[in-house]
Amino acid sequence: MSVDIDFANLSIKDALDLAILVEEEARDRYQELADNLDLHNTTDAAQFFRFMVGCEAKHGRDLQEKRRELFGDEPSTVDRSMLWDVEAPGYETTRTFMTLQEAFHVAMAAERKAFQFFDSALPEVTDSEVRELFTELRQEEVEHIEMVRGQMKKFPARDGFDPVDFADEPVAQ
Repeated sequence: MSVDIDFANLSIKDALDLAILVEEEARDRYQELADNLDLHNTTDAAQFFRFMVGCEAKHGRDLQEKRRELFGDEPSTVDRSMLWDVEAPGYETTRTFMTLQEAFHVAMAAERKAFQFFDSALPEVTDSEVRELFTELRQEEVEHIEMVRGQMKKFPARDGFDPVDFADEPVAQ
């Protein structure tokens, strides 16, 4: 995870904008992964990632609403170039043929990564409103971890196939 943010001087508007960007990045990555899995008929994992798209989108909309209430249409001074993989699943954690359980573990790792981001930022935050927001966001990540755990409990531990069965044989160059 790479972040280029001065947390000590972060305003509440910028903190909200940053949180929105984190959710958008995660939403977009889950969408990209789901689309890729659909192309390869790995539908269970794709369906779960689409569920996560909905979760990230809803959280992002909630944050956008709060931002609009406080700041209307004021322009943002933070952008996506300031963060990378804060909550988005890492590309290295996924593969074309994933079991549903593997998809759960990818989402769990992403939620834990987001928790760690907000938890690590808190000691650097000086603004009380930003501290309160980041504390709330950190707690929401705990709730998201529990939500993923709940999904994991609903489905069997094995999906009935081995992803290696779908791997192509090496091709001569």
